[in-house]
Amino acid sequence: MAKLSTHVLDTANGKPAENIKLEFYRVEGSQNVLLKTLTTNNDGRTNELLLDNSNIEVGEYIIVFYVAEYFTKLGVEQTKPAFLNRIPIHFGIFDAKANYHVPLLVSPWSYSTYRGS
Repeated sequence: MAKLSTHVLDTANGKPAENIKLEFYRVEGSQNVLLKTLTTNNDGRTNELLLDNSNIEVGEYIIVFYVAEYFTKLGVEQTKPAFLNRIPIHFGIFDAKANYHVPLLVSPWSYSTYRGS
């Protein structure tokens, strides 16, 4: 069953990142169409898939993670403006029959991602 999921790990504190707001977009030409706004749970995951077998399609997508809000709520001292505020990850789905997982590993000063399954 094909799907798209995400997961956020707070590498500065060594734990899943709970209550991070994210927006999920499909890129259609020069427009970004908002598909969902979600928040991560206590495991750093969303309670629902971004896409599932019924609606996954080949195309370009963006997940925007609101990380400055998260670190502010934790009481982490940040620069003003925050060095990392919103992190957009642009990626493509090239096989609508495959599983895709787009994790974000983040601290107030750096981030990384990769294609998981």
